[in-house]
Amino acid sequence: MAVTRRASHAGSWYTDSGTELNKQLGSWLNAADLTHGPARAIIAPHAGYSYCGACAGFAYRQISPVVVRRIFILGPSHHVRLAGCALSSASVYRTPLYDLHIDQQVYRELEETNQFEWMDMNTDEDEHSIEMHLPYIAKVMEDFKDSFTIIPILVGSLNPDREAAYGNLLAPYLADPQSLFIISSDFCHWGQRFRYTYYDRSCGPIHRSIQNLDKMGMDIIETLNPPAFTDYLKKYGNTICGRHPIGVLLQAISSLRSNTNGQKMNLKFLKYAQSSQCNNMSDSSVSYASAALLLE
Repeated sequence: MAVTRRASHAGSWYTDSGTELNKQLGSWLNAADLTHGPARAIIAPHAGYSYCGACAGFAYRQISPVVVRRIFILGPSHHVRLAGCALSSASVYRTPLYDLHIDQQVYRELEETNQFEWMDMNTDEDEHSIEMHLPYIAKVMEDFKDSFTIIPILVGSLNPDREAAYGNLLAPYLADPQSLFIISSDFCHWGQRFRYTYYDRSCGPIHRSIQNLDKMGMDIIETLNPPAFTDYLKKYGNTICGRHPIGVLLQAISSLRSNTNGQKMNLKFLKYAQSSQCNNMSDSSVSYASAALLLE
């Protein structure tokens, strides 16, 4: 019997009305240009849609649904401590648009590596980092709703060696043109409530300093150099919540390049936004960024 994960954040983080949601997602996708597709991977935010829905549209616009058959979703764990990565105990993920089915064959292949734990349903339903991508996936894939599966992976606090191990493991899937990787991440969480108040006064107002810091990280991610991204995080401590899923993607790209005599790949950030503009030390904000990876 199918074990179904409910859309636990519908009605709070995004609308639970399928009609309204369909319209909203359609308008954000229409507002974005197709400039860096067809994407083999995207990086997109996972906050409430009123904050980041428009920004996420720029990443999702780069997807060509015609070719996609398997969608890997790598989201950071916000509520449970994980040293590795975990798979879902559900077989179906519900969305207000239609149900998405987990790829049981790929799950079996991943389980056989002995590198994955299983998350229980409470952990799964508490976590928003994967769920916030499901409606967008359903919308983009609506004309092919019976011809694709999803592979949700919850990513823990990985050290660089473990990021490399998971990257190596996922690289063959990334190499497949029918695969799409969705990397779930917000960018800088700034303010006392996040215990992060880095401020370079030479940038001018605080929000400009935050943007500058994020831009530095985005530029490094675009170089597809995993150690450089690790060094950046160590140096500035930027509170990028999906830093480990991003690290796994960079390692998968690195592994793929070394196995294909340097296949040309191009990752580009397409949109950046902040939930609000910080001007005082008592303010707070979260940053959002959308990117797409092309394999040439």
